[in-house]
Amino acid sequence: MTNPKSNHQPGRTLPPESLLAQVQLLLLDVDGVLTDGRVWFDHEGREYKSFHMHDASGIVYWHRGGGRSGFLSGRGGEIVHRRARELGVHEIVLDTLDKGTALAAILQRQLLTPSQVAYVGDDLLDLPVLRQVGFAVTVPEGRAEVKAVAHYITTAKAGFGAAREVVEILLRARGTFDAIVSKDGRP
Repeated sequence: MTNPKSNHQPGRTLPPESLLAQVQLLLLDVDGVLTDGRVWFDHEGREYKSFHMHDASGIVYWHRGGGRSGFLSGRGGEIVHRRARELGVHEIVLDTLDKGTALAAILQRQLLTPSQVAYVGDDLLDLPVLRQVGFAVTVPEGRAEVKAVAHYITTAKAGFGAAREVVEILLRARGTFDAIVSKDGRP
């Protein structure tokens, strides 16, 4: 693994770089992965979430490197749809409690196998997806049951660059990260 800070569970090995290089789709849970898991409401009941710009840049770089992305979340909301559209996310599946069935539909639409998918999740609803994909990832705040099946636990916290960390691992495995760096992140 090119990432010198491997943070995997004892007794579990990271997928080989050759498998990581085959990942075509990066699926991300939203609350507790792209956000720190907190949801704010104003006095009129409007929902607010905070997204980190490093994660956004990571998704953009992932797309530039030829990857596809998706949000797969048990919750929804206009702010999540808006963020997904801004970032050019390919699959937006929200308000679903059966993420295993949702994954099957995504695979069918994207013409992919589970081994071609990386997924980052943090809670019990994510387990059916994490058990199937080629690269199963969680965040330090992930539930113990999720950590037990994950190939990798990010060093970055949820909502603070965890998705970006995963993107860089995948782009390094593909051999495309250095080209992005050489352009200072520009297209």
